Amino acid sequence: MYAIIETGGKQFRVSANDKINVEKLQAKTGDTLTIDKVLLVADGDNVTVGKPTVAGAKVKATVVAQLRGSRMRVEKYKKRTGEYNRQGHRQSITALKIESISLG
Repeated sequence: MYAIIETGGKQFRVSANDKINVEKLQAKTGDTLTIDKVLLVADGDNVTVGKPTVAGAKVKATVVAQLRGSRMRVEKYKKRTGEYNRQGHRQSITALKIESISLG
């Protein structure tokens, strides 16, 4: 059984015991979250597609950690004038472990 969920403006294909990294969520390590934006649930040959979400479907997940992503370098350069600007960025992410998928 797997599901496609939406969180942080992105879509993820998840099944039980999967670990995923999503955009930062306001939760502490060890908290249990219920994600109700489920776009699709597939159980063998039975596929339920939502319009836009599947009514009554829920995905339970546990927060494993609050992390920061890898370092990203942003560089800007203007020719002839020699202007050069360098910035760094690290995105905050939340690591989730999918516990269960229920169709309601």
